[in-house]
Amino acid sequence: MAGAVLVVGGSSGLGLDVARHYADAGEQVYVTSRDLARAQAAAADVGGNTSGISLDLAQPESIAASLADLGPIKYLVITAVLRDENTAKDFKIEGATALVTMKLIGPLELIRVLGDRLGDGSSIVIFGGLAKERPYPGSTTITTVNGGVSTMIRSLAIELSPVRVNSIHPAVVGDSWYWADKPTAMLEGLKARTASGRLITTEDVVGATVFLLENPGMNAHNLNIDGGWLVT
Repeated sequence: MAGAVLVVGGSSGLGLDVARHYADAGEQVYVTSRDLARAQAAAADVGGNTSGISLDLAQPESIAASLADLGPIKYLVITAVLRDENTAKDFKIEGATALVTMKLIGPLELIRVLGDRLGDGSSIVIFGGLAKERPYPGSTTITTVNGGVSTMIRSLAIELSPVRVNSIHPAVVGDSWYWADKPTAMLEGLKARTASGRLITTEDVVGATVFLLENPGMNAHNLNIDGGWLVT
């Protein structure tokens, strides 16, 4: 089907690389950031037929106005993330509320707003994370929302049919901006815990995202991309 690729949170990180993949393929691409100047700078960096728009999933009441000028959407990728550190014993309401809104409420409002701009051949990929399977100290709300993403996509796949909806849950992405500069000993320790003996890469995640978006047999699936980390 005709339509653009919308990458929410696509001004940096994994979202930026997904946007670059589709721009290089000649698609019309939109990347978003809460800051318009940052979104436009990312679009210029990606090149091709790419535009930047301001969108804040943590302010869901503003989403409709942000997307008012968009036409049909073929692929929607939601990568936005907020690294909230929270524990049950030292629970911080403000950070938790922002994260839950960004990862669960905002995406649902975004999909509602897009409405009939998603056609029969459209598909959606929402990023979660493997904290849903392996919590760590401070991951209370992150683990909770990633678990929410994993069940939300099943409901959406039914309600939005025939639009397909999947989720991807990456483990440690060794060459990402967040992990690349971590101490070598830490990264080697993480690598040793994977069945494949290597950390996943940005290229791995982009490839998996494209697979979920484009393979018509994939619907309502949670794809863990972890190099076999969960079996060790």
